[in-house]
Amino acid sequence: MTSSLDESFERIWTIAESLHLPELVRGTTHGTPSLKVKTSFIGRMKDWETFAIHCPLEEKPLLMESVPNIYFETDHYKGWPYILMHLEAVSDAELGHRIKLAWHARAPAKVKKALAAG
Repeated sequence: MTSSLDESFERIWTIAESLHLPELVRGTTHGTPSLKVKTSFIGRMKDWETFAIHCPLEEKPLLMESVPNIYFETDHYKGWPYILMHLEAVSDAELGHRIKLAWHARAPAKVKKALAAG
């Protein structure tokens, strides 16, 4: 199962790297591969086909209603600013967009300033 998680995460990491966001790093969260900005968690593999990513609570219902084949949540994520994505259904462009939004939401001000200056 770990190799499947790692293989699925490689796609996410490749897309994340292509965004050239400062201080975006690979990590491990709850035993699964994750993305962080510095030490702030922005997303992690839930299982080999599902990625949990930071998402403002007010956006979750709209995403789940408008694109239910991609976005969903389980009871565990209700009330938390994270949404689940079916990796086989999400395009690289949409995945990159969500990573960028999560990075902007979680990055410290100094890191955001570095991006703006760069």
